[in-house]
Amino acid sequence: MSPAVFIDALQNELQHTQYGQHPPELYDPIRYIMNLGGKRMRPLLTLMATYLFTDDWRKAVRPALGVEVFHNFTLMHDDIMDQAPLRRGQLTVHEKWNGNIAILSGDVMLVNAYQLLLNIESDKLAPALARFSRTAAEVCEGQQMDMNFETRWDVTEAEYIDMIRLKTSVLLGYALELGGLIAGADEETTRHLYEGGMNIGVGFQLKDDLLDVYGDPTKFGKQVGGDIIANKKTFLLIEALQQAKGSVKDELTDWLTRTDFDKGEKVQAVTSIYDQLGIRQLTEARINDYFTRGFANFDQVKADSDRKNVLIQFARQLVERES
Repeated sequence: MSPAVFIDALQNELQHTQYGQHPPELYDPIRYIMNLGGKRMRPLLTLMATYLFTDDWRKAVRPALGVEVFHNFTLMHDDIMDQAPLRRGQLTVHEKWNGNIAILSGDVMLVNAYQLLLNIESDKLAPALARFSRTAAEVCEGQQMDMNFETRWDVTEAEYIDMIRLKTSVLLGYALELGGLIAGADEETTRHLYEGGMNIGVGFQLKDDLLDVYGDPTKFGKQVGGDIIANKKTFLLIEALQQAKGSVKDELTDWLTRTDFDKGEKVQAVTSIYDQLGIRQLTEARINDYFTRGFANFDQVKADSDRKNVLIQFARQLVERES
């Protein structure tokens, strides 16, 4: 089975899904953000996980879309909190409409996510909704931790990993777990799927941190060095703060506390500090460790090898991305 078949099924469902009509100010922003594109990796993972165990994978399309609607709800509210002007190269909802509309439309998206998940067969619905509710709360917990880190300079590696696990990885894990649940896989199998998604998700976020500093600007899709300019607590900065000593630490502290600086000069200077401390190599080692764990989890899933290969190859594309 080609991933294109899953993508076509999702796109068709996206085009025919109704979120509501009146008042249009409430529902137009939902259609807007859902049509901005994106990788759609979470619903694709759900469909691929369902296909591992059944030919009737299409019964997972609407629940998978529920996962995508929830993901975009979190993006809409994140953009408000970050006061971000653009999302995927287009105006964010709060910029195109206003903050109050973006909050309320996001609230309705969360309701819509639950409505789409109600398309799961009745005997599997309760555990799927219970796990989704826990996952949704964990995503919020991760976002709060990320905001807390903005005013702290003593964030540890363990705290940071826990934050990205909650903010990013649990939804990837749930997307895979949901596919297994819908297909009727046993508890051990769904656990391997969930943990595989979790580990791949942590590696995915760490790679995003790395690409922000060392990515190819023509491929990365956003400004390289943006995290450095904003003093964002990424894995790279946390490790540098813990390892820097003497004059290197003084130089790093100076750049982090400046309020007036040339952006390009700051990116170059902090990147040079990362190079001196071997932060790139350390980050790459952590990324490879989490990806290795994720694929080991997938190896434990008992399913047809050809079907499992569809999932593994898609995961490898995520691992090898440069943008």
